[in-house]
Amino acid sequence: MDAQLVAFTGVAAGMVAMPGADFTVVVRNALVSRRAGVACALGIAGGLLVHTALAVAGVAAVLVAVPALFRALQLLGGGYVLYLGVRTLWSLWRAQGAPADGSAGARPLRQGFVTNALNPKAPITFLSLLPQFVPAGSPALPRTLLLALIVVGLALVWFPAVALLVDRLGRWLRRPRAARAVAGVTGAVLALLGLVLLSEPLVS
Repeated sequence: MDAQLVAFTGVAAGMVAMPGADFTVVVRNALVSRRAGVACALGIAGGLLVHTALAVAGVAAVLVAVPALFRALQLLGGGYVLYLGVRTLWSLWRAQGAPADGSAGARPLRQGFVTNALNPKAPITFLSLLPQFVPAGSPALPRTLLLALIVVGLALVWFPAVALLVDRLGRWLRRPRAARAVAGVTGAVLALLGLVLLSEPLVS
């Protein structure tokens, strides 16, 4: 058994499961419907595929080498996450209960994809983490591709599972009072994450 591969899988699983913008957006859409939650989860996996391709192609190194490009991506990602949070809170303020903008088929898929694809820390994580698990003397490209695909595979398991769990608890979570509380929390978390992402390039 490849001990490095097992170790990487454990590290990657912890990274994927760590709550953040991806997790919050999945929960937000799963409150609308199971279909919306799963579609959002698949969108996140699609965003990870983009990062996988960038890391394998070496484009992630360009983001490190060109600070202005990295900051621009930070601003785009932070702005989008902030937009999702504010939109959720706005819908809540208008007394519409849980956010209803994720019901359209393509919209939650797009939200998941854009939220992950515009995360500037993902390519840096790929770039810094993957080389540590490439054995000395081994071809870098196939090994790096394998490691990156493991991350995508873990996301394809974790985020749909989160969506299905939220949908399973939906009878309770969709009660008016509970729905408003969850919508308020997810909206506030997204807005806060967006502000953090926006502040990092502005204060650095």
